[in-house]
Amino acid sequence: MTSEPTIFVVDDDPAMRESLKCLFDASGDRCQMYASAEEFLKVYDPNWPGCLILDLRMPGMNGLELQEHLSELNVALPVIMFSAHGDIPAAVSALQQGAMDFVQKPFDPNLLLERVRAAIAHDAEQRTKSFDAVATREGCIEMDRRGRTYENIARRLGTSYNTVKNQRASILRKLDADSVVNVVRMVAEHEKG
Repeated sequence: MTSEPTIFVVDDDPAMRESLKCLFDASGDRCQMYASAEEFLKVYDPNWPGCLILDLRMPGMNGLELQEHLSELNVALPVIMFSAHGDIPAAVSALQQGAMDFVQKPFDPNLLLERVRAAIAHDAEQRTKSFDAVATREGCIEMDRRGRTYENIARRLGTSYNTVKNQRASILRKLDADSVVNVVRMVAEHEKG
């Protein structure tokens, strides 16, 4: 699997899987088909970007249960819930658990493609934010842990001691922080909130 966004479809109906595969192949979208939640969970890696189309009613683990399981694992893959039995309580439950959308079968192919693309764009945005926050936090922790002096940092960057000292002070002032430790705390709080 590559880092290319993928549409993961979990549906126990072989005809529906084939129909969706044809749709996504024709639109040039990468897709993977699974007949059950258990089959999907055996191979899925949370680092794979994209979105998840889940059938609400399946034998074994149903779509809502898979969505809940992924949420407990902190997997933030956007979910589009699918059902031929689009009852209101199930749709509300799916959305309350964080599904981006609820689509009733039979579906309008263009509308589904629009919603899938919105989910993939949302996933890309969330992954970028998460990556930036982790990189900032890890960078601050690494610098603090190694206890690099201004001289070492300046030498490594090919600049002067005063430039490093002034830039650090400017960053702390802009963030209204008095130490690198406080910057790390701010980043961690931002991630939670």
